[in-house]
Amino acid sequence: MPTDTPPEAIDGILRQSWQAFLEYRKFSLQQRAQFMRTIATRLTEAAPDLLKMSMEETHLPEARLRSELTRTVFQLNSYADFCEKGSWLDARIDTADTSRNPSRPDLRKTLTPLGPVIIFGASNFPFAYSTAGGDTACAFAAGCPVIVKAHPAHAQTSELVAACILAAAKACKMPEGIFAHVQGASFETGKALVTHPLTKAVGFTGSFNGGKALFDWANQRPEPIPVFAEMGSVNPVFLFPEKLSTAAHDIASMYADSITQSVGQFCTNPGLIIGIEGKDLQQFIQALGENIRKIPPGTMLHPGIAKAYQEKRAAALIQEGVSKIAESDTAAGNNQGVPTIASVTGAHFFGNPLLHQEVFGPYSLVVRCRDIREMTEVALHLEGQLTTSLIATEQDILQHTPLVEAIKNIGGRFIMNGVPTGVTVALSMQHGGPFPATTDPRFTSVGADGIKRFARPIVYQNWPDALLPEELKNANPLGIWRTVNNELTKDGL
Repeated sequence: MPTDTPPEAIDGILRQSWQAFLEYRKFSLQQRAQFMRTIATRLTEAAPDLLKMSMEETHLPEARLRSELTRTVFQLNSYADFCEKGSWLDARIDTADTSRNPSRPDLRKTLTPLGPVIIFGASNFPFAYSTAGGDTACAFAAGCPVIVKAHPAHAQTSELVAACILAAAKACKMPEGIFAHVQGASFETGKALVTHPLTKAVGFTGSFNGGKALFDWANQRPEPIPVFAEMGSVNPVFLFPEKLSTAAHDIASMYADSITQSVGQFCTNPGLIIGIEGKDLQQFIQALGENIRKIPPGTMLHPGIAKAYQEKRAAALIQEGVSKIAESDTAAGNNQGVPTIASVTGAHFFGNPLLHQEVFGPYSLVVRCRDIREMTEVALHLEGQLTTSLIATEQDILQHTPLVEAIKNIGGRFIMNGVPTGVTVALSMQHGGPFPATTDPRFTSVGADGIKRFARPIVYQNWPDALLPEELKNANPLGIWRTVNNELTKDGL
């Protein structure tokens, strides 16, 4: 196992990162993009070694890991393209106007990088949400150096990925300290990174307890800093009556696959399914149970996650009013997660906050409501979520507006007749939602819009053209879209 980074070394790492920031923030968008593309190339070249090591550390199958590595390379390349285009800078120009009373000065707004960013690797994604994952790519695109805190569950995979980034940095002549890699299994390492005065932002994907601790440390600093933490979700699914009456078996099959995909180890796993008590819901529950029984247990990422799943599953199943509908017919081995479906009435669900909490693994709870009114009450009382799903016909949507609006209020991604698992990397994606799903629902951790997390607005007032950043100069040398005197244009001034 790699050696933990000594706490006393963190100060030196952050100081070097700050010096790198003072240089890197002046690098052109093209230079940043080339660096990111070079990282992608290095990862592709190292794929055999990366896959071998990650399979040993995470117990995930090669096909899943290969797909994830491909996604990671795509993120780096696509975010590089978006970085280079410059539209994410939101350049705004209002030229001076002396005819106004009072007169208006020349105002030009863009985004400027925050500074060194700490990224915490995620346990369930050794590539896409870890060392060279989306947060790292976004920070580099924004003009920020990155310090990655490796996740202990795949520490050696993280070391190999870090070597690819460092090799790319050298090849692209990046400043020393543009990237650093830190190991540490204790909370103290994370706390030292977050509370260091030269740290300017944090990216995290993981548990609520972990993310909330980072958020609290960051806000207790003399200078609070933003923490972009994605902390999980139960991703409720609402079964509307008309749709359920026509497709109960198909919906059950679709959701059995989603609940158990990758042994349920996704932050978008559908952990809560809400419907109206009756014949159609019972048919759905029966079909879901039949599907779940056929799915064998799978080995979870590491013993800690398996233990947590077993404990939380057991705690949920002994709650008052909860009944186990089905579990896998195949006996579980060491560190395996047993696919499980349980059920509870709406009344019991309301009265028990524990049932609202995520059980990270192949588990889902069906909530049986008396009617649409009780379904709406469930939606109104649920906490913030990454996703909310509606299994509904158009007529269902039109007839139950209060329920639809209540569901919309609690989620970041609003899905109709699909499953929440599977997060497409696209500019239009929103992977983030109201607290406690994330610490800031205004931003996404998937898609190139995530670059904006690691930059802040800055206005240049009455600056001469020659001293302005490229994106704000009169001639528009970058050829980007800008809002000039309230008109979107690529034209120069």
